[in-house]
Amino acid sequence: MSDGSSLQTDSNLKGEVIRSFLTLESLDPNMFRASNENLWHPQGSRFIFGGQVVGQALVAACNTVSHDHHAHSLHCYFLRGGNSNWPILYHVDRTRDGETYASRSVKATQDGKAIFTMQTSFKKDEPQGYHFQMEMPEVEGPDKLMSTDELLRLRLKNKGISDREKEFINRMLSQNLPIIIRPCDPEGYYRVKISEPKRFLWMKAAGHIGEDTKLHQCVAAYMSDFSLLGTALQPGGMNYRINFMTSLDHTIWFHNPFRVDEWMLYEAFSPHAGNGKAFCHGRVWKQDGTLAMSVAQEGVIRLEPVAAKL
Repeated sequence: MSDGSSLQTDSNLKGEVIRSFLTLESLDPNMFRASNENLWHPQGSRFIFGGQVVGQALVAACNTVSHDHHAHSLHCYFLRGGNSNWPILYHVDRTRDGETYASRSVKATQDGKAIFTMQTSFKKDEPQGYHFQMEMPEVEGPDKLMSTDELLRLRLKNKGISDREKEFINRMLSQNLPIIIRPCDPEGYYRVKISEPKRFLWMKAAGHIGEDTKLHQCVAAYMSDFSLLGTALQPGGMNYRINFMTSLDHTIWFHNPFRVDEWMLYEAFSPHAGNGKAFCHGRVWKQDGTLAMSVAQEGVIRLEPVAAKL
């Protein structure tokens, strides 16, 4: 993988995933910059989307290792909320270069202040030895499900919808995200009903990504932050209003090669929430049942009960 400015994708990639969200300018061999023009924050959030920072940091780290070293794990901390008015500088420390493994430390700064750190380990492929994995859950396939955009447009046709909700949905649709999400349980996903803190989502990039394995990992890192923390909200349904919610840390383990422009099942669950925080865990599966990634995240989650209507 060469410097971030030269990342190549096919011209039919909808939404320009890489150019808009992951492209970095190389300032020197260990320093990269993300233009603030390409930084994005979700509707209702004051801060840059954490998955974008994770993906960009991995791009920076990948640009400093040999072509045959691929990330197998990364561990991140979000120190401050990112501001879309400022560019982000990514400084890579080449901690160690071994024959099989290599380590990198990445620090992201804005306006001279650290907003994010990441430790990443890379390794070369080894001949297949001892191997096993658990079975992929059995869920409805993606072809029979509606995407989040389709579900939101369907909701807009409801004559009983309030002007406030209609405005919110239109803002969500205007984001034009470069990924497609198809939840297996839309009512649980949108908290229309109270459900256990577990969800299954089919996800993929909205266009062809190319053949660079590292690039697929970087896009997957970006995508992995979507919807994970929200799993912890499902037991409360619509009985709680979100006052504040943001990621504190994020960890990914890459197990097997995959393509993010093909459907992958994101299995997410939350074993605990309390003390103003929630912990969530996820597994990402290829359609053929191969475990591609594992993900873990802890985040701030501050809710208040919704007053009952008399």
